[in-house]
Amino acid sequence: MRTIYVDKDIPRMLAVKALRPYWPGVIWSSISPAHVEDLPEPSLPGPRWLRVRNHQCGVCATDLALLMVKADPGIAPAALPGNNRFYLGHEVVGQVVEVGPEVTRFKVGDRVVMESRYAGPNCHTQEIDPPCRFCAQGQTRLCENASLGKGPDGVGGGWGDGYTAHESEVWPLPQDIDDDQASLIEPMAVALHGVLRRPPAPGERALVIGAGIIGLLTVQAIKAIEPEAHVSVMARYPHQIEAARRLGADLVITDGDLYEEVARATGARLYRAPMNRGMLLGGFEVIYDCVGSKETVCDGLRWARAGGALILLGITLGNLKVDLNPVWYQEVDLIGSHTFGMEDWRSRRVHTFDLVIEMLQAGTLTAAGLITHRFPLEDYRQAIATALDKHTGSIKVTFVLKS
Repeated sequence: MRTIYVDKDIPRMLAVKALRPYWPGVIWSSISPAHVEDLPEPSLPGPRWLRVRNHQCGVCATDLALLMVKADPGIAPAALPGNNRFYLGHEVVGQVVEVGPEVTRFKVGDRVVMESRYAGPNCHTQEIDPPCRFCAQGQTRLCENASLGKGPDGVGGGWGDGYTAHESEVWPLPQDIDDDQASLIEPMAVALHGVLRRPPAPGERALVIGAGIIGLLTVQAIKAIEPEAHVSVMARYPHQIEAARRLGADLVITDGDLYEEVARATGARLYRAPMNRGMLLGGFEVIYDCVGSKETVCDGLRWARAGGALILLGITLGNLKVDLNPVWYQEVDLIGSHTFGMEDWRSRRVHTFDLVIEMLQAGTLTAAGLITHRFPLEDYRQAIATALDKHTGSIKVTFVLKS
């Protein structure tokens, strides 16, 4: 089994962090916590486990952050013992090739996408009964038993030939969803869940910070949820600007003084002060931060109107020093959005994956034009370099793994 993974090895992580500015290739060296290996094909570790052979997998910014050791070992999730090895690649579609004797949800030949496998163990994968309150609600990413270490872990990920998983960690696909659409279900679900954490009302002004794949999908999700919302997006590159407009953005902010541009877009009053980036009175009703850096969080809180909201879809995996005063002074809500789960949608309870599939089938969401580059797995270094360099025109880089 060919696979690429990263271990939580603090000395190696610190060494790579120190050397990477001077030696970019250090991530592929023996010093690195990242490994490209051909492992023996693992046996199924339990009767409710299955094996998936990969067809296609996207390159995600979270994978890149782990690979490039941009994650800080001091962040809160790094303290959890359940987060020790990360098999890279989770935007993956594949086919079930083996099932354990007690698997009930799948059979050999079924096409599936990875759901909770990348997020680590939960009550269902550890077969804990009764499950914690979050797993009982279908919100497995918030599991309170995630680091108990009961039972086996899956081996392999999307950046490889295949993987083993508990049957609860993968999601079934209907026949009319093709591999391109399927490989984008996970990032579409991330965007859709973020919008549903605080959807805009008709006529409200929404801002999307960042026009990478999650930002672009968030633009699309806002228009799917509330077509009457006015959506602005901040984009850097020409291909992002074109994609944002195509996916429904009403306004694209590209350069200049961003505080002045936000004031102009919303009719807010901008106030400057010495040694201060400024403050708006007025602004956007809701802001979706798809970057999650200290700069974007600080700015986003200042760009939200009083009583507005900033939803944190993206995150920089480091300790962020930000000015939280707008949360107090302007009563701005700072809302986290961690991947996906169960949603309340039009008087029913539905998983984000199923909602995305329904919207793809209805044409409300589209995958068209989002996959810009395709590589075989053996060209993984070129694929990663392409994904990291937005001057290549990359939106979504994808490994094609099916022979």
